[in-house]
Amino acid sequence: MTTKKEMEEITNGCPAEWLLKTLSGKWKPQIFRIALSGPIRFNTLLRQIEGSNKQSLAVALRELEEQGLLIKTTINLKPLHIEYHLSERGQSLIPVFQQLEQLS
Repeated sequence: MTTKKEMEEITNGCPAEWLLKTLSGKWKPQIFRIALSGPIRFNTLLRQIEGSNKQSLAVALRELEEQGLLIKTTINLKPLHIEYHLSERGQSLIPVFQQLEQLS
């Protein structure tokens, strides 16, 4: 994971560079892409991301949340629901992400 100082240096530079650094890691680009279409739930990610497992998804979601790209929302229904959606910061990076996708 990137240190806070490294993230500040990258943030002051190119948004694409920051996004690439942030989304480096297992399953993060896939999670971000799925979150573009709306709120996501953990079990939905497990089904949609082939080859993923609970531990690696939990780590990736936690890191994306710590980096300010996802917001975790607890819905107090029975059973308890937890959803993730893009934060304002995450939404502001959608055009950068889409441009990077077009390059591949």
